[in-house]
Amino acid sequence: MRIFTALLLVAFATLASAQGSPRDVHSYAQPDKVVIRDMGLDLHVDFGKKQLRGRVDLALEWIDPSARELVLDSRDLSIEKVTGKRADGRWFRLEHTLGERDPYLGQKLTISMRQPYDSVRIRYATSPGASGLQWLEPSMTAGKTHPFMFSQSQAIHARSWVPLQDTPSVRYTYSARLRTDPSLMALMSADNPPNEPRDGDYVFRMRQPIPSYLMAIAAGDLVFRPISERSGVWAEPATVDAAHAEFIDTEKMIAVTESLYGPYRWERYDLLILPPSFPFGGMENPRLSFITPTVIVGDKSLVALIAHELAHSWSGNLVTNASWNDMWLNEGFTSYVENRIIEAVYGDEQAAMERVISQAGLQREIKGMSKAAQVLAPRPVPGSDPDESLSAVAYDKGAWFLGFLEQRFGREAFDAFLRGYFDHFAFQSITTEQFVSYFNENLSSRFPNAITAKELDAWLYQPGIPASAVATVSERFMVVDAARKQWQEGRIAAEDIDTRGWITQDWVRFLEELPNKLSNEKLVELDTAFQFTSSQNGEMLMRWFPLTVRSGYFEARPAMAEFLQRVGRRKYVLPVYQALAATKEGREFAREVFAQARPGYHPITTTSVEVVLGDKK
Repeated sequence: MRIFTALLLVAFATLASAQGSPRDVHSYAQPDKVVIRDMGLDLHVDFGKKQLRGRVDLALEWIDPSARELVLDSRDLSIEKVTGKRADGRWFRLEHTLGERDPYLGQKLTISMRQPYDSVRIRYATSPGASGLQWLEPSMTAGKTHPFMFSQSQAIHARSWVPLQDTPSVRYTYSARLRTDPSLMALMSADNPPNEPRDGDYVFRMRQPIPSYLMAIAAGDLVFRPISERSGVWAEPATVDAAHAEFIDTEKMIAVTESLYGPYRWERYDLLILPPSFPFGGMENPRLSFITPTVIVGDKSLVALIAHELAHSWSGNLVTNASWNDMWLNEGFTSYVENRIIEAVYGDEQAAMERVISQAGLQREIKGMSKAAQVLAPRPVPGSDPDESLSAVAYDKGAWFLGFLEQRFGREAFDAFLRGYFDHFAFQSITTEQFVSYFNENLSSRFPNAITAKELDAWLYQPGIPASAVATVSERFMVVDAARKQWQEGRIAAEDIDTRGWITQDWVRFLEELPNKLSNEKLVELDTAFQFTSSQNGEMLMRWFPLTVRSGYFEARPAMAEFLQRVGRRKYVLPVYQALAATKEGREFAREVFAQARPGYHPITTTSVEVVLGDKK
């Protein structure tokens, strides 16, 4: 037994060291020479110019005392002046240069100095087209009266609104002063007092060190509704009551996660409900998760999104991936913890349904991926877009891997391991190799027969779904599948299918398992029975509309166009655009719709749609 354990640990250690720990290829920063430890922002929010302007003060720690350059990331920023603060408190102007623009990385900002200054101040302004900011006209909001602005910094979009070291390997604290129209409320991923007066002058402090992608800002006509003493909902007045009712279980989720993985370390956990143009389901900005309104469906069936963003308070925000090649350490862990929260709050079967859907989605998605893209911990690729790492591999293969470990080591042992992992690496950014090393020392050495080095290698460094993966089975889905089969075989009419008690997950299963194409007669029957085309549930529409496109069901086109113009969530709109782009006629229709929808899309969504339609490489 001892000999086998020693050989296994050597194999794992060799595996980890072979992968190496390369620098972050998605950043110009040189954290081996100097790192930002604290940041002070003083910004004016100008809706007229669609611009943030002001200054940022960077408190620096010089790792290499002989270094004389501070290299920062920037994208489309107008740098007006750079100064350095000496020990005597006096500020001196510093030379700076902007490098050539890279389509993904932006521009390298190099600040030269004769001595290593402890603090550097940069006066700057953002571009109206900043990739990390979206400026919405009043007509694009729920209230239709006030404008709205919000950020999306992940993966490397923080550099479009602050010059900084835009890499998850660097963590810093920050403070900020924001000035805006006094009719608007401003919020950040920091302390947001629920009773803050709306006066146009706001001060914030984030005391826990965070990576750049978790820095967030928003301003709009926002009001607050409490859920518990430490949690609540910010939203536009027209949305806040529905959001509060849908997400009322948030405090239960926090308590469940604390019982599993240790205390919540961020003081408050609030939700900001954004307009439907938000490109993602949610963004885990610490203390203030940004949430799409598309998950407010009235029956709490999509609140796994809230569980997911909350779970990031442990996996991702507390223990962070050191680079975007280690994305699974963020999203894979979070997707696993999300499912454990759903299981504890809503029951085993709903958690199983969620796993079945994610595992099936992963298997479909990897069929169109390159072998390299299917690897959980891929090698770094210079010149790549880190937004592309946001695939089902990082999320669902990562969660499946952790579920596999739970099965092999037992839930009790694996829960204790994860709790220790979050404690050990709290407020640190780590690599896959560091995870493997910690795993070796704290779990595999205690259960040497539970997993082999070959199995670990298959999960982390090989493409596809490993042979050791055990797929989840859902009893409810067996009932759904039986009903769908009866209908397809003509043994039952659609209107006679017993859908009482079905929630979103049941409908998703029903739609996903239908043939790639159906006759017009069959589609009319389904639509008449279940009103799919007029549904407001994005999870159903992202599956129904592509089916209608492939099948030539043109009756759905008006509702499809309205949906694409109303919703900017990438997950929902891209499958529809992809189906339309498969034919010349469909692509022409898609371009017409996109022209109308584009002003309400976030730049991230816009770029993705342009790629799908062949208008951008």
